[in-house]
Amino acid sequence: MRFLLRIVINAFAIWVVTLIPALQVSIVPFAPGGTLQYVLTLLIVGLIFGVVNAIIGTIIKIVAIPLYILTLGLISLLINGFLLWLTAWLTHWWSWGLRVESFWWGVVAALIIAVINGILGLFLRPARR
Repeated sequence: MRFLLRIVINAFAIWVVTLIPALQVSIVPFAPGGTLQYVLTLLIVGLIFGVVNAIIGTIIKIVAIPLYILTLGLISLLINGFLLWLTAWLTHWWSWGLRVESFWWGVVAALIIAVINGILGLFLRPARR
């Protein structure tokens, strides 16, 4: 249940970021491109971003512990931007998915996604027993 909730929160955060035209981040839905396909594309991109963040992000964050200490945690902005860019690169091979025009806009978009994920995670987190 928590995993599905994280996918929906990721998809919502990515959708909010795509609404900001200055960030040059967009979603290309798969054919025929209706509303249902757009929502499914967002959910699939949210899933891919969650998996990339869970697997590759964890490895990078463990390896980069000295950089976290050296930069007082600011390296996490670059790492999250890289993970968003990596998600866009992975979905680039299909004719649909996430498109990020430049790495630095990806860093800003990843910062916004992290803030949205944090806020929604506080309110929608299921209670632990």
